[in-house]
Amino acid sequence: MQIIPSFDLMGGRLVHLRQGDFEQKTEYPQDPLELAQELEAAGIRRLHMIDVDGARDGRPVNLYLLEQIAARTRLEIIYGGGLRSIPALRQVWDAGAEMFAVGSVAVLAPDEFRAWVERFGADRFLIGADVRQRKVAVHGWVDQTNLPLFDFITRLEKLGVHQISVTDIERDGELAGPAVELYKEILLKFPRIQLVASGGIRNVADLEELQSMGCSGSIVGKAYFEDKVPIKYFSVYSKT
Repeated sequence: MQIIPSFDLMGGRLVHLRQGDFEQKTEYPQDPLELAQELEAAGIRRLHMIDVDGARDGRPVNLYLLEQIAARTRLEIIYGGGLRSIPALRQVWDAGAEMFAVGSVAVLAPDEFRAWVERFGADRFLIGADVRQRKVAVHGWVDQTNLPLFDFITRLEKLGVHQISVTDIERDGELAGPAVELYKEILLKFPRIQLVASGGIRNVADLEELQSMGCSGSIVGKAYFEDKVPIKYFSVYSKT
């Protein structure tokens, strides 16, 4: 299982929004490029970058940071935020991303998303399924849909998309522990998907549990920035 550090970017700075709320923002002092280089040196291979400004404005905003990190590291960058059209995807691709982190469009505009998959290939997408009470939420968790999570995953599998990140919104940023029971259900029902756990990671023990149940990766944000998962452990997981 790979640890995938998450960089949430706002105004060129690293931030964390509590449960996606722009009014509950924590800023971190690290320089994004320097931290990316430090993580690469520790053995990290993939980096999850979310353009918070882009998610709010509907277009990629922090592309210059993507360009810097892509040019000065060998990290595989998964980039999301403001990806609502093929031109936006092309912008991000040209700036150095190797994968797209997509959520709302895959939920709300399945025909449009199908065209994206046909253009770029199913393996270029990490689909973010943000859930509240087993229903998918969109637009930065603000809008709740009636789409059951398992129906959404079934739809993605039919398109050939198998890399899926699932976040239990109520656990994200709370250090309350990952949604273990939900992940077990997903892996039992959908054994072919590559499930990336996200939200609630507290410590290394949580990562070990996620690895033992068969998750392919875990996105770690707040737990890393608050030293709950020290960087010295990253190389252990980067080899698996």
